[in-house]
Amino acid sequence: MRISTFPSPRTSRVLRCAAAAAAVPFLLVACSSNDKPDSAKSADAVTITDQWVKAADSGMSAAFGDLSNSSDTPRTVVSASSPASSRIELHEVVADANGTKAMRPKPDGFVIPAHGTTRLRPGGDHIMFMGLNGPLRTGSETPVTLTFDDGSTTTFSAQVRDFSGNQENYVPDHASGEHGTGAQTPAHSG
Repeated sequence: MRISTFPSPRTSRVLRCAAAAAAVPFLLVACSSNDKPDSAKSADAVTITDQWVKAADSGMSAAFGDLSNSSDTPRTVVSASSPASSRIELHEVVADANGTKAMRPKPDGFVIPAHGTTRLRPGGDHIMFMGLNGPLRTGSETPVTLTFDDGSTTTFSAQVRDFSGNQENYVPDHASGEHGTGAQTPAHSG
């Protein structure tokens, strides 16, 4: 009787398959990264505090507050809406070549840095209400919905407050040739 120390071809295949199957979980762990992207929705990562809207009888108003991002990824607000206004734009205030400050739409939205805060203030970035649907009375509240670049949304309630800079005049920017953009002398820079 002859004793062979080599496994049969069938046993060899079974052992190779078993070894390969056992190695798969180790390969997946080895190929994975500890730097996982932050997959949470922007709406879950961003909060707003100190939010308020300035009182106005008609025309225009603006909302302000502090947008804070608790995630490891920058988040971007790309639009806003509210039942208080027929049109809302994200605005910034910039100085032209002569140093004159002008209010205009902010096409890239508001970026909230990772673990940081973006402040919406009179005379700076703000949410512009254009074409109020009715008066915004001091002490009342109005909802505002923010939409992020990932498509998620969050709604907050903002208290209406008196503010001395209530005299906005929206002046379309015809020089650029772009419809719907504009510049405005900031009247809410307190």
